[in-house]
Amino acid sequence: MLIDRMPREEQIVKGRSHCDRCNHVLSWKDLIPVVSWTMLAGKCRYCHKKVPARNTFVELLTGLLFVITFIALGSHIPVMWQDLAQLVLYLVIVSCLTAIFFIDLNEQIIPDSLTIVASIAAIGLHGVEALSPYAEVGPSVLNYLISAISGASFFAFLILITKGRGMGWGDVKFAAFMGIFLGYPRIISSLYFAFLTGAFVSAILIVRRRKKFGQTIPFGPFLVLGTLFAAFGTLDIAWEYIFGKLLQ
Repeated sequence: MLIDRMPREEQIVKGRSHCDRCNHVLSWKDLIPVVSWTMLAGKCRYCHKKVPARNTFVELLTGLLFVITFIALGSHIPVMWQDLAQLVLYLVIVSCLTAIFFIDLNEQIIPDSLTIVASIAAIGLHGVEALSPYAEVGPSVLNYLISAISGASFFAFLILITKGRGMGWGDVKFAAFMGIFLGYPRIISSLYFAFLTGAFVSAILIVRRRKKFGQTIPFGPFLVLGTLFAAFGTLDIAWEYIFGKLLQ
């Protein structure tokens, strides 16, 4: 719903879900994630036209990311309020990142509202982690602040030197969120991953003649991937493995 409605500036809270083809209001039995689409063979119950498979893919992906988040946080049932709050805030961030990924991929925009919500959730997450009785010593408030300013300044500099080609102010704000959420040094590894994968995908598109040299592609999805991998420690494991092999 967010992915479809936000670029069109439609109401998010108000307004019932409806078929994009016939505009018929959908009932609760049409809105069960994955199940409804499967039972209806991928078609609208009322006009019998195909419902995009992307909707179901996003539902499956979001569910998978929720499971990964739960496992990454220790895969234990929340028994303290800090555990539950931490899980909920992580899921809010993951949900925002999922929506940003597809909105920027389709429309080449990163909605400010999603970046703001994710940033507020990240600040709340750090507060909850600090109050946890078994919290480990992590980056300081100054670390997150400097990381946010540095990330945003770096992307603003790229916009200035490229005159707005390839980067937008949505990327600048998202980089600030990355600093707030990840801190140093994880923001470095996440940005490196984003630029590396972005360059790799661009090269493939050029070779396959899907893009011409000099044309841009949405960078938000790569920033989202870098953020998720860094948040769950995947990049740390990968870098340790790669550099470990190189040093042997």
